[in-house]
Amino acid sequence: MANRGPSYGLSREVQQKIDRQYDPELEQVLVRWILAQCGGDVTQPAPGRDGFQQWLKDGTVLCRLINSLYPRGQAPVAKIQASAMAFKQMEQISQFLQAAERYGIAATDIFQTVDLWEGKNMACVQRTLMNLGSLAVAKGDGLFVGDPNWFPKKSQENRRAFSEDKLKEGQNVIGLQMGTNRGASQAGMTGYGMPRQIL
Repeated sequence: MANRGPSYGLSREVQQKIDRQYDPELEQVLVRWILAQCGGDVTQPAPGRDGFQQWLKDGTVLCRLINSLYPRGQAPVAKIQASAMAFKQMEQISQFLQAAERYGIAATDIFQTVDLWEGKNMACVQRTLMNLGSLAVAKGDGLFVGDPNWFPKKSQENRRAFSEDKLKEGQNVIGLQMGTNRGASQAGMTGYGMPRQIL
């Protein structure tokens, strides 16, 4: 896995396209948020895509992040330990992903473990963390630390309750999507095959 050589041809073009999606400005926002959210437990990463990937690669930062979004005693990842072994690091990343899905992130918005561990799709990692931050702001449970303006707002449900009288009144209205009986008509049209009269 980690000893994969350089890619050529089409696979190289695809990888370059994926790499271009990585946003350095979003990286700075995410680093600021993670440092604020986790407090003194986490150190500052080296700047750049590779530094960001190395910072998150072992999964400990991600697990601390998801635990900080839950009240004390309800943390979803019970055991967080730094390890140099690949399978332990990947296991911690997958624990974060499972906890993020339980937190409310859609399965389609979650990156794969190898996207982060091998650094193949760091843009997808950024999108997952951005969605996690947006969801944490939207929950409004007081556990989010940082500036809410760092993340786009999630849409909120806006239920409307109409009375029965109002609903019946709406059935009598002909919407413009159904057409109208005013406007264009066939008045002045000539039959088929007849020349147009120009005066």
